[in-house]
Amino acid sequence: MVIWVTGLSGSGKTTLCRAIWDILKPHTPELVMLDGDAVRAAFGHDLGYREADRVVQITRIQRIAQMLATQGLVVLVSALYANRDLLAWNRQHLPEYFEVYLEASVHALMRRDPKGLYARNRAGIARDVVGVDIPWTPPSSPDLVIDADRPTTPAVMARGVLAAVPRFARMVELE
Repeated sequence: MVIWVTGLSGSGKTTLCRAIWDILKPHTPELVMLDGDAVRAAFGHDLGYREADRVVQITRIQRIAQMLATQGLVVLVSALYANRDLLAWNRQHLPEYFEVYLEASVHALMRRDPKGLYARNRAGIARDVVGVDIPWTPPSSPDLVIDADRPTTPAVMARGVLAAVPRFARMVELE
């Protein structure tokens, strides 16, 4: 199966996935995680951040997730860029696909700005920021929406995600 977590930069995708990992991994040895930044690094940072490059990046993550999931692995994905066509591909091609959207306003993310990305953008140092320079299209039918403007602890959010995923709901109830 594939659990796909998406949202704007700074919404907490990687943090949430790590918390899910911490809960699931001891009981699910077949769990693997694909983080957008890690996949970018694995390919040698050969892509920029323009919209076309982001599509290539997500396509890579999709194909890796598909390859791993069809081999029986549970794939946890943390990926920023999304558009309706890419997410529709996920639903058609990824087994037991479950989509989580971390919904956050750009204004809240600019205040938090954990990577300094929005500040660099305002200073003219960074360009091609999704939600600022590149349009953000929120998922049209995610399986779960989390209000990332009002974040709770990563562990609480992770348990909420797992409780919503049919395969793992029972496990969370037992903890």
